[in-house]
Parts: sequence; C-alpha cells; structure tokens
Amino acid sequence: MSIKAVIFDLDGTITQTYFDFDVIREEMGLDRDSGPVLESMEKMSPQQRRDAEQILHFHEERAVTESMLNPGAKQTLSALRKAGIHIGVLTRNKRSNALAIARKHGLKFDAIVDREDGPVKPDAFGVLRICEQFDVKPRETLVVGDYLFDILSAKAAGAVAVLLANHDRAAEFSEIADFTIENIGRIIQIIEEKNNPHKK
Repeated sequence: MSIKAVIFDLDGTITQTYFDFDVIREEMGLDRDSGPVLESMEKMSPQQRRDAEQILHFHEERAVTESMLNPGAKQTLSALRKAGIHIGVLTRNKRSNALAIARKHGLKFDAIVDREDGPVKPDAFGVLRICEQFDVKPRETLVVGDYLFDILSAKAAGAVAVLLANHDRAAEFSEIADFTIENIGRIIQIIEEKNNPHKK
C-alpha cells in the first residue's frame, strides 16, 4: 500500500520540544503527576478553567515566539511536497498557533486539526478527520510524533505509526510504533521503501 499522506505532531516533532508541562501544571495548581493538562482542565470548575486557559495561552504564545525547527524538518516537508504527498498537522495545541509556526518558519500545511475540532490525541478522531480531508485511507498515511499519544492515535485509526525518538522517554513508546526514527528526514526513506517495495 502506497503512502499518500503524512500527519505530523507539532511540538517536539516539527519544532524542538518547548513546553515544560510540569511547570504549567504547577502554575495551574495541579500536582506534577496529575496527568495530561487538557484532561485535567476538563475536571476544573469554570473559574479554575478560565485561569488555567490563560496560563496555557501564555505558554503557547511564548512557544510560537521562541520556536525552532527540529533538524531536517523544513527539508523533509519540502521533499514531501515535491513528491505530491499531503502534509497534515494534528496537534493538542490551537490552530492559530500551528499557523503562526508555519508563517514564522516558511512552512505550508495542507490540513490542521487542533484541540477545538474534536476529541484530542490519543483518540483516533484527528487522524481520521485529516485522512477524510485528503481522501486517503489511514493505512496510506504515516503519523509522525514524539510522544505516546501520537502513536496511540495512529494505531486507533489504523494508520502507520512513526515515533521520532528524540528524547529520553522514547524507548517506552517504541515497542508499539511501526517505525522508530531518530531524525525526521528518515520518513522519506520509509515512504520510498513502502511505495517501491521491489526496488533494490
């Protein structure tokens, strides 16, 4: 089955990891081991949630301003575009921030699904929504991310899960990924191998 689309996570995958979620949790008055921030916010009172959203907004705005691309990210997106492969972004961030990252670094995404579009990763929703927009099957799609939720959302949707192992915890997630890579540029090789299986 040929690969026709690649769906990327944003922070830690296209851009270098910026967020320190332990600091964010602390500022929100949450325990460091209270789990993912968005899910914790859902359990808050309306006032607590408004305060937490302001804290998150501050960190997300700063992340855009200070963002740096991961090595090979721009070249990889350019190579995908030349090959006619759709480029999607699936993020637990906001669409406006994904667009701001694209503007800042001269990138172009064909589709973005953010946390306001529907259930967030690790739910399959975002992967399926982008596949639908591109008119491709999940099995024709690579989902590339640096965290467990990226891999789980790919698996839940029936897509090909690619783990970018660029941090200390990557070994915990690599067992369930279809591919584990250390540089984002390696996905070009994966696509070539999948699209030309008999080529030597």
